[in-house]
Amino acid sequence: MKNKENNELAVCGFEAVKALVKEHKENIRRFYYTRDRMMAFKDLFKYLAENKIPYNNVSEGELEKLCGSVHHQGVVAMIRTPRILPLDTDITDEWVRNNESAVVLDRVGNANNLGAIVRSAAFFGFRNVVIPLDEAQTSITTSSYRVAQGGMEYVNVYSVKSIVKLLSAMKGKLVRFGTDVEAKTSVRDIKKLAGGKGSIIVLGNEENGISEQVKKNCDELVIIPYGQKKSSRRIESLNVAQAASIIFYEFSN
Repeated sequence: MKNKENNELAVCGFEAVKALVKEHKENIRRFYYTRDRMMAFKDLFKYLAENKIPYNNVSEGELEKLCGSVHHQGVVAMIRTPRILPLDTDITDEWVRNNESAVVLDRVGNANNLGAIVRSAAFFGFRNVVIPLDEAQTSITTSSYRVAQGGMEYVNVYSVKSIVKLLSAMKGKLVRFGTDVEAKTSVRDIKKLAGGKGSIIVLGNEENGISEQVKKNCDELVIIPYGQKKSSRRIESLNVAQAASIIFYEFSN
């Protein structure tokens, strides 16, 4: 939940806030907790007091109002609304030099899916997540922060105006993978196809997948093999966050 007047975002959920405190406590502007969470954050209180940052023991109802969710798990940290940096050539050149990989989301509109993808990206060591400046694409929200379970502290989220232009610029520099339910190449081959090079993996939304223009600018299109014959399966595709976990696993192992 955003507080537009104060330019703040509520971070809630025990694991998300714990990671925030561990990695970026300097971003905290206000801190609220229930009595049963006091001991878990007692070391933080000295820092907050020394830096004159307000912190208060409040009711669960107050926490719900602050973050707009019943899933606060007894703690809410208010941070400055995260600024998503625009991706530029200095950053992508560094990816190429360091053999880094990135995941690009093509209009993934559900905040919970974004959070789950970020969680998996952090777990498997993908440090870079790119989202388009598109009204169909969700951005960083209280919900995505909570679902990421601390993953937001371990990834860099960038924005681009055009995924197609990004992929075009990365031709021959990074291996560009797209996901497609009609692809012939199994995701099991993704690590071999990457050949040890940094890569870009594009994930599409569940309704339409990645766009045709994006597909045309990928080096390889991959599919997660079905567990049954096409004629007998009842589910066409996985949730995008589930698919992301499988792809990251295959790429990393």
